[in-house]
Amino acid sequence: MVRVYTSSVIDASADSVWARVRDFNGLPTWHPGIADSRIENSEPSDKVGCIRHFHTRDGGMIREKLLALSDYEYSCTYSILESPMGVDNYVATLKLTPITDGSRTFAEWSAEFDCDEGREGALTQTIGQGVFQGGFDALKRHFGRR
Repeated sequence: MVRVYTSSVIDASADSVWARVRDFNGLPTWHPGIADSRIENSEPSDKVGCIRHFHTRDGGMIREKLLALSDYEYSCTYSILESPMGVDNYVATLKLTPITDGSRTFAEWSAEFDCDEGREGALTQTIGQGVFQGGFDALKRHFGRR
């Protein structure tokens, strides 16, 4: 099992950051790597069990299932059902923690998955830096402009 963990500090309140990332169908509005997204079967995007179907800017198609969503803990957990990355048993969590000193947010994004032997390093880099840190960097830019 491969584990990826990325963390960052965002100069905005956890309430503000959560309002931006909470929508399970909202990736295209804040993550630069995502081109479009839709929730299958017209289900609400905050319904546990709903499936988002989206495309990355490089043309990849990914389907993910919402496993948990907590407004109290500012967290979202999801699994990948289909993707071109070659991962199995992929489960990820995006979690925000308020930093009371300066009204900032400690953001954590982690994942665990299985993959073919020899691909661990490349996938860890792609997911940890490309996906997770790429998303955090976009959030920092967004809130830095306020």
